[in-house]
Amino acid sequence: MATAARTAGPALSVVIPVYNEEETLGELARRITAALEPLGASYEVILVNDGSRDHSAEILRDLAATDQRIKIVGFSRNFGHQAAMYAGLRRAAGQAVVLMDGDLQDPPEVIPRLLERWREGFEVVHAVRTKRKEGILKRAAYRIYYRLLHRVSYVDFTVDSGDFSLMDRRVVDLLASMPERNKFLRGLRTWVGFRQTQLVYERDARFAGVPKYTFVKLLKLALDGMISYSYVPLRLSYVFGFIVAAASFVLGAVYFFQRLLSSQPIPQGFTTLAILILFLGGIQLLGMGLLGEYIGRIYDEVKRRPQYIESEVVGFADGRPDAP
Repeated sequence: MATAARTAGPALSVVIPVYNEEETLGELARRITAALEPLGASYEVILVNDGSRDHSAEILRDLAATDQRIKIVGFSRNFGHQAAMYAGLRRAAGQAVVLMDGDLQDPPEVIPRLLERWREGFEVVHAVRTKRKEGILKRAAYRIYYRLLHRVSYVDFTVDSGDFSLMDRRVVDLLASMPERNKFLRGLRTWVGFRQTQLVYERDARFAGVPKYTFVKLLKLALDGMISYSYVPLRLSYVFGFIVAAASFVLGAVYFFQRLLSSQPIPQGFTTLAILILFLGGIQLLGMGLLGEYIGRIYDEVKRRPQYIESEVVGFADGRPDAP
């Protein structure tokens, strides 16, 4: 999209990925309107339909028909949450852009507070969750993961901050221009730098329906973050190698001195041998698996396939699908 068009665009863009959220969309549109209209600033809401299989597409078209500030991007199939957010970023024309989920766990009422921090001069505002209305195991897993990622990453990740955030126009332009395929947007927005701050909020429970992020999808997203912003997994291979080599040296020394100083024969146990072989084999397979994760992502980058395919756009000036 041309720079001139963006300069003449609205003050705010709200980008929301949607996947099978037919029960939520009406309330989502109502609450966004109620939160943003009192601000008196122009805005647009970009809803990215990530290959929904329910009636979300029809509901989105009805919403766009009743409010010209609502714009729709439809994918040809499900390409994933991060791809949907990236497509919305590429389409967004606002001077400030808010990313949020479509299940109303990210309250639209927090957006005015994000805008206040932006007007204070911050180019990235991370929304940090103080409470999660989810199961204790899921809360514990998120808590451990974010703190682990913060420790091992070469990027200073904001702990307990998901995709809900506000970014300035020039940050969005930078993210939209990045050619990498496996995007972890919450990492990229930190990596670009500029003035960044945090805004604490309480995360709500889902308004309706069930979570669309399965365990497998969450695990992939967690791996994307860990592998994209840390070399620690690769370094684990030679750390384990050093440990195994040191252990074998100590064990050899013990057997050597036992043979010199003791008249008792050295035990030749099958169990000891089997344990050592299985341990060493496990370490090797772990190293190969970690290396495979990195190689797989390199393979994705080399293929240069589009990160998503748009099948429908509604409400945009050109009316043509984007080609990332």
